[in-house]
Amino acid sequence: MRVLLLCDDYYHPGDVPKRGLAPLTEKGIEFDVNKNAKELDLGNLGDYKVVVISKSDHTSKQDEDPWKTPAMQDAFVKYVENGGGLLVTHSGTVAGKDTGKLDNLIGCKFKFHPAQSLVTVQAIKPHPVTEGVGVFVEKDEHYILDILASDIDILVAAYASALDKEEKPNYDAPGCIAPAGYVRTQGKGRVCVLTPGHNLEVWHNPEYQRLLENGIRWCAGE
Repeated sequence: MRVLLLCDDYYHPGDVPKRGLAPLTEKGIEFDVNKNAKELDLGNLGDYKVVVISKSDHTSKQDEDPWKTPAMQDAFVKYVENGGGLLVTHSGTVAGKDTGKLDNLIGCKFKFHPAQSLVTVQAIKPHPVTEGVGVFVEKDEHYILDILASDIDILVAAYASALDKEEKPNYDAPGCIAPAGYVRTQGKGRVCVLTPGHNLEVWHNPEYQRLLENGIRWCAGE
């Protein structure tokens, strides 16, 4: 299966998801990598069963101009509604100034994260995406999301061992449990969101590798 990977922004170098997904080639999943969204040919989206978005609204690491134009957002909505699969990881949940249509398709947008700390990630519900996935712990950015879609099916939760209470005083606990993985559908297509992944070590954790593979295959309808 060939999958399109959109990655690379100012805070999230594209080599992290690129290298993080590379082991899945041994599982029969090949990736076409795009690090400059302005070079994306929207007419070719339909050539892929799954698109992975692992970038914020920066065109690339060197170009902070937004790439989620109205035409781009419309194309992704059409792609999913016509049966395409969309896997959104980590920085892919970061919204831009005028990205509401794509944010609603994804089903959430990033709110904030505390300082990096050990984050425990655990499947909380049986599902093809979580099949065979065990608990894992890695140093990561613990993403807190603003959930936008009412139909999300939360499959994975994450717990941060430390939360900066001075940064977000409304959190009065020493840690915070938050959704770290969910699925939803729109039209004929499938969307899966996985929030871990700031550091390469997270991607290469065997449990996260399994979660990523399962997510891609579920998005592809397998």
